[in-house]
Amino acid sequence: MELFGLAASMIGLFVGFGFMVGVLFGFFGMGGSFLVTPALMIMGFETTTAVGSGMAFVFGTAVIATLKHRDLGQVDYKLGGLMIVGTTAGIEVGRIGLYFLQDQGLAELVVGVTYVVLLGGVGLFVTRNALKNDGDDGGGDHHDPDAEIDPDAIPDIAKQIQSYTVPPMLSISGGIRVSLWMILGVAFATGLLSGFLGVGGGFIRMPAMFYLIGVPVPIAVGTDLFEIVFSGGLGSFLYGLEGGVDLSIVAPLLAGSALGARIGSTATSLVEESEIKIYFGLMLLGGAVAVALRQLGNAVEVEILQVISFGLIMLAALAVGSAVIYSAVRAIRDDTRTTEVSPAD
Repeated sequence: MELFGLAASMIGLFVGFGFMVGVLFGFFGMGGSFLVTPALMIMGFETTTAVGSGMAFVFGTAVIATLKHRDLGQVDYKLGGLMIVGTTAGIEVGRIGLYFLQDQGLAELVVGVTYVVLLGGVGLFVTRNALKNDGDDGGGDHHDPDAEIDPDAIPDIAKQIQSYTVPPMLSISGGIRVSLWMILGVAFATGLLSGFLGVGGGFIRMPAMFYLIGVPVPIAVGTDLFEIVFSGGLGSFLYGLEGGVDLSIVAPLLAGSALGARIGSTATSLVEESEIKIYFGLMLLGGAVAVALRQLGNAVEVEILQVISFGLIMLAALAVGSAVIYSAVRAIRDDTRTTEVSPAD
């Protein structure tokens, strides 16, 4: 039996894969670019089709997840708009740098090493800080965009950046006041890395908004997804004009992610911030090892290492996605028990 020119088993695989990526995307604001595109390439699709269809999937999933984060009050549109401006400029500079290295024959090596260092470095930093500060995120409601944030919950480096009162000063979620130029500077730097690495950049922007600006984690995720709606929409449109978007791939992927993205987005309001950071860090560490194996496979021309690399990414995604769902279900169960016990007190 075939639908959209694909066997029923293949459609089922795409739906399941889309669900898993949707959970991660809704929870972290990242995961689509380094999961979907490599998977499609390994399955035998042309590179342009894999990139274009992957970008279209990221766009659709970002829309679904952003709408859910909006319902939860976890999107800062002012910050998102400013980040889009700075990120766009940074992406263009990064793209120019990448083409320069490509002309020198160094692009693949430099990008590969940078990718591993960034994924591993950010992953270690986030995981270490989450474990060190576990249970000490400070009081207050980090999920309410209008609530004042406990100063103890703001990273030291973010406090330092907020201390630079270079006008104009802006107020963003949580009562935070920060210089416009600091926001644009962080956005430009993350866009530069995003354009240089050729990825969506969610794994850079989300921790940057928290650690460098001080935005609460759930709002950083929602605002990052809001940005991806624009970048993913433009990218998929441009690839679509060139015939690089295969709707027979995108449709079943989105069918799965429609539910997964809503589950992942809802989980950000249920799971403790420290757990979000730990899962995020572990996801990046798994990605760093996988990319390192892929680079090694390319260098020594051993194809099996690339397959192992992809398998490791899939296992990491499945493990972290399952942990996210488990933590959300556990939080709901704990809240239900608390509600049942309260009347008796």
